[in-house]
Amino acid sequence: QMQLEESGGRLVQAGDSLRLSCTASEGNVGDYAFAWFRQAPGKGREFVASHSWNGVTTRYAASVKGRFTISRVRAKNTIYLQMNTLSPDDTAVYYCAAEFSGDGTEAPQEVYNYWGQGTQVTVST
Repeated sequence: QMQLEESGGRLVQAGDSLRLSCTASEGNVGDYAFAWFRQAPGKGREFVASHSWNGVTTRYAASVKGRFTISRVRAKNTIYLQMNTLSPDDTAVYYCAAEFSGDGTEAPQEVYNYWGQGTQVTVST
């Protein structure tokens, strides 16, 4: 059973960049669609970015498009989320999720069978 572990979250200042990592154990990342979600304090979990299992399709939330990039390195069995020009509105716990042979849909979130524990990103003014 695949297990996901996020890392890279920390406190940064507005305008900074940060790269989150999601390392998968058990399973080949090349067989899975991956997505990043986030949950800000007092809010529901929202979609951030995803790519299909074959890497053909990527999707981004409107709020991050042009600033965030999702990528995959099969040799490291790791998914990345490069985040640029961060703002306080990006403050949240970021979660990595996976769906076997999925197309990287934004919703419903329940299609993603595997989830990490999350990593905290805090952006100060």
